Order: sequence, then structure tokens, then C-alpha cells
Amino acid sequence: MKFLIVLLLLFVAAAAVFCGGVGGFPARVLTLERAFPANRRVELEVLRTRDRVRHARILQQFSGGIVDFNVAGTSDPNYGGLYFTKVKLGSPAKEFNVQIDTGSDILWITCSSCSNCPKSSGFGIDLNFFDTGSSSTASTVSCSDSMCSSLVQTSDASCSEGNQCGYSFQYGDGSGTSGNYVMDLLHFDTIVGPSVVANSSASIAFGCSTHQTGSLTKPEKAIDGIFGFGQHSLSVVSQLSSRGITPNVFSHCLKGDGTGGGKLVLGEILDPTMVYSPLAPSQPHYNLDLQSIAVNGQMLPVDPTVFATSDNRGTVVDTGTTLTFLVAEAFEPFVNAINSAVSQLTTPVISKGTQCYLVTSSITGIFPNVSLNFAGGAAMILKLENYLVLGDPVEGGTPWCIGFQKGQNGVSILGDLVLKDKIFVYDLSKKRIGWTDYNCSNDVNVSISASKDKFRNAGELSENSSSRTASVLQALLLHIVVVALGSLLW
Repeated sequence: MKFLIVLLLLFVAAAAVFCGGVGGFPARVLTLERAFPANRRVELEVLRTRDRVRHARILQQFSGGIVDFNVAGTSDPNYGGLYFTKVKLGSPAKEFNVQIDTGSDILWITCSSCSNCPKSSGFGIDLNFFDTGSSSTASTVSCSDSMCSSLVQTSDASCSEGNQCGYSFQYGDGSGTSGNYVMDLLHFDTIVGPSVVANSSASIAFGCSTHQTGSLTKPEKAIDGIFGFGQHSLSVVSQLSSRGITPNVFSHCLKGDGTGGGKLVLGEILDPTMVYSPLAPSQPHYNLDLQSIAVNGQMLPVDPTVFATSDNRGTVVDTGTTLTFLVAEAFEPFVNAINSAVSQLTTPVISKGTQCYLVTSSITGIFPNVSLNFAGGAAMILKLENYLVLGDPVEGGTPWCIGFQKGQNGVSILGDLVLKDKIFVYDLSKKRIGWTDYNCSNDVNVSISASKDKFRNAGELSENSSSRTASVLQALLLHIVVVALGSLLW
């Protein structure tokens, strides 16, 4: 019996040394602590959620959840006029600042091989460049890849250079980017329950930009890339939701005052005052059916058919646009209605071709409320800050100017000016967009129920590899001890 006890102690000691010495590192003593202190009451749902996550990992599965991104930037055109967030890519993970853009589909990052790309940014951030060779998990997408084969049918992919799947596309302002598609890990924190967060990563396809044109080459607004949130199958939202990693819905709340910022969630932000309007079907962008516009409760004298959605026409929700653009048939009536409402209380001036107003007191109570009315009875009430911007100083002071512009070719675009200070939910499963006024400095409530019943293979979502290796080694050593003891006892 003494021999058996000694042998057991030797096995345990060997196991401790082996686990602590993997890769040349010294053995460590690990302090164990309660996940939930004994003197604190914990809700049953919190425990259930934590255990569900743990069991999913044990079974090499993951139940999915929402992903929360920090937001920086502002809608103020005097300070860049764009919102951006950070994404972590590669192994080791590297952070990149990317513009939030619901008007395009692809996530792309500037490649280290880009020769004409900006080296500094007017936003006061350090620019980073993605280097495929520096990431141990990166791989290029070949022309024979099934993903590229489906993309070649669109304008977003080509195979004209070598065997690499390339892309080339332009934005509405005339700027453009081209490069190659890459597969690598996107790292993120997945919120799967109350106070329960899982550190996760998933392999995604994105663009590595080797050439840029137009405004993308200007340092004053330079950023590491653009995060497209469109409906295309290659958008990050589509890639993650198609594998059950996140729900097929995303939300944002863009803060308009102060230094801006806000919230971005791959998931659904909940609010009891949310109103919804259906997405126009079969459109490449997020088109809503705008039906009328009211100023001070009076409908503009505009034929509703000018807002109708058809090929290359309609009303698009686009966080990549700073101002808002109205179709020509509605723009002039809108400006005229504002003029009539404030003519007795302001001094109208024209600044750089834009209608502006000099005000000697607060604008509150002077300018009218505006209502954009959509299908389904959903109204978007615009406060003064949603259609006015401060203009350049003129004789007599600094005027307030109409931030709406005349749209081109029958397209109206709702940019950050009207989207700010509101929760916006893009519910792709139910094909609708919802919104409500909100102070985006406050916390938000999110739904985690949409993905509870979805499970996927762990190969599509990876956790920290070192912890996974340690678990395998511990299991192996425990198996050795049990087998050895079993042999002795037998």
C-alpha cells in the first residue's frame, strides 16, 4: 500500500512539473478563487448562462451571442464627419481603426504593401497596416476558392492577377480601393449572458487594400479601412450570422454632441419606444419606403412617387454619409418650408451656396420640427440638430445652415446628421429597420435570446490556444495516472 501511495505522489508531481514546464516555462502555482463570492447572491439565470457557455465549450460547441464594439468619431463635418470603431485581426491580434459604413459590404484594411496610401491621419490616430506575412493564421483567397467563384459574378471580385482573388470597387464620392481578399481571425468579446463574456475569434474573409484613390488618399481623413455592414454574403455580419456566431441583426447608437462616439452591437438593442419600417425588397442597400415629409406638421407639396424605390432610386440609410440628401423634387419645397417657418425670427444668408440663418438668440423655439414618414406608419422625428449645422462665420456672426443637400438621380440618402442620437436596429431576419430617439451616452439593453438555440462546430470559433493546449495536457496526464493506478490495483 505504501508503494502505491508513493507511486501516486510521483505521478502527481510529474504531472505538475510537466504542465508547468511546457515550452520551457517554469512550473507555476495557480490560485483558485470563486467565480462568484460566497457572500454575494447570484441570480439563477446568471448561473444557468455561465454553465451553458461552459458546457458548450466542453462539447466543443458555442451557442453564439452578441458582440459589442466601441465607437469613436462624430457627425460634425468640421471634425471629420465620420464614425469609426476598432477591429482586431490576425495572430498575434492587431488593432485597426475602421469607418462604420452601412452603405457598403466589405471589411477592408490597408495592406502594408500599399504604395499610395496615407501614412498619417488628421484624426490624431496612428495608422496601422495589415501584413499577411506577420500573421500566423492569415491566408490569401485563391481564384479556385468557392467564395471567390461566387464573388466573380459581382463587381466586387476578380481574378485578373495571378491566382489571388482580388477586388475593386468605388464609393459614391468617387474614391476607390482595390486589393486582394484574405482569410484571417477576427477577435472579439461575445456577450452571451448577464455579466458573462467569452473571448472569441472566428475566421473571416476581408479585403487587403493595395491601391486607393480619391478622398481615401488624403491624410486629413485617413483611417485604417472601412467596415462594411451591408447585406452581401461577404459582409462580416453575414459571415458571422450564417454560422450562428451572432444573430442576423446589428444595431448602432451614434452620439451627436460633444466628442461623439456611441455604441455598435452585432445583436439587437431593445427599447419599448422603437418603431419599425420594412426594408424595400430586392435592393442592394438598406432602402426604406419614404412616403412624405412634414415641417411643423404640414406635409410638403411633393408627389409621393418621387420617393418610390426602383432600380437606382429610393431612400438609403448610410452611416458612411455625413449629411443628408433629398431628391431634387423634395429639396426645394423643404428649404422653402424652413424659410417660411423662421423668416420673422432670423436673418437669411447664403453661405457657399447653402441656405443659412443668423440667429441672435438660442435656436430653440425658432426652428420647426421635421418628420420623415415611412411605410408602416413609422415616423422619424428630426430635432434641430438633425437638419442644421453650424456654417462658416459671415458678417454678423456664425450662421446655422441647412445640412440637407440636393440629391442626385432620384436617390435620397439618410446620413449621420439624421441618424445620430437615435438607436437604429437593422433586423435582417425580419427585413426591417427600427429606430427611436436615445441619449447614446447611456447604457443600452440588448437581446441575447436570438441565438440561444443555435450551435456550431468549434472549428468556426476559436478560443485562446494556450488555455486549450493546457487543458489537453492536463486531461492526458490525468488519464496516465488513472491507467497506472488501475493497473497496480488490478
